[in-house]
Amino acid sequence: MLQLESLFSTLADKPRLLIEAELRSFPSDRFQPTGFPDLGAATYRRPDGTPMLLIESAQSMANRLEAVCWDEPQGEIIEPLKGLSHVVVDLGNDMKTSSIQEAHRLSSYYLIETTNLKTILADKIGGALEGSLDIRKLAKAIFQLDIGSVLHGVFIAKKDVFGGRARLQRLLSSFIEAEGYEVAVSGGAKLDRFDPKGTAGLEGKKGSEEGRGNIIYSRTEFTAKRIVAYFNLDLATMRGYGLGKEAENLLTALALFKILQFLDTGLRVRTACDFEVQSLTATRPADLDFSNRVGLLSELRTTLPRLKDACDFGEQPLRLQGKLPAK
Repeated sequence: MLQLESLFSTLADKPRLLIEAELRSFPSDRFQPTGFPDLGAATYRRPDGTPMLLIESAQSMANRLEAVCWDEPQGEIIEPLKGLSHVVVDLGNDMKTSSIQEAHRLSSYYLIETTNLKTILADKIGGALEGSLDIRKLAKAIFQLDIGSVLHGVFIAKKDVFGGRARLQRLLSSFIEAEGYEVAVSGGAKLDRFDPKGTAGLEGKKGSEEGRGNIIYSRTEFTAKRIVAYFNLDLATMRGYGLGKEAENLLTALALFKILQFLDTGLRVRTACDFEVQSLTATRPADLDFSNRVGLLSELRTTLPRLKDACDFGEQPLRLQGKLPAK
């Protein structure tokens, strides 16, 4: 308990917590970054000319930090976090989803449009279409429904839920980038044992359009001098929500748990993009020591249930019935 209590004390009057995890590509120096349509890899240069490469975006990292909290085989939140507020929706035909699994959390179509969640939200925060939005009231309502939507942000752009202005920014944001990158180009071939030339297919299509014939392709990967995962916990905004000390301690502990759990289990972000942690450092405030991250993660696993109980979420998860529209 000593590590966590000391950390809470150190952060009590700080506006933010900034953490850097230096990573190494594993098992080789080559890795595949995220790509975007009509753009490819996201590259840029610092003002000093250093070539930079975005490996994981803030949006992707939010989803990855949520994913480490979900037990996919069991279809439920992982054991240390059971009892935390979240929403599970039964869509029928053995299909279920949750606010943890959905990229937009509470504002996901499958939650907000197929259930009565919109009515629940409107009742909790007020359905007025005009007037100022009480961000504290909104944060408290969202906190009781889905703590992940407070930590990772949510935007409920529905006119009948406070005029489409119900929005919380991310408290925990993260991204992974590489500096001093170099391009590593390679290629390969898909060989067709029966029709190497890919003769004309059905309705005049080329064989390659149907996946037939030998197909030669290129592959672009990267290497880098330095790879860093950055984590930013906005403590000042969190306190501004007026949730109380117990909720603030829980949010801080949950953010740390997600960071450490991701670094421990979630660093294989793509088939050809796997990392391992070289070091973990707090840059603001700089006097925090994360050298014993294994011990801190263990402490968080045992302490989170007590912190959760102090927030009185009641029975969790909130289970709702939904129905997909007919095709």
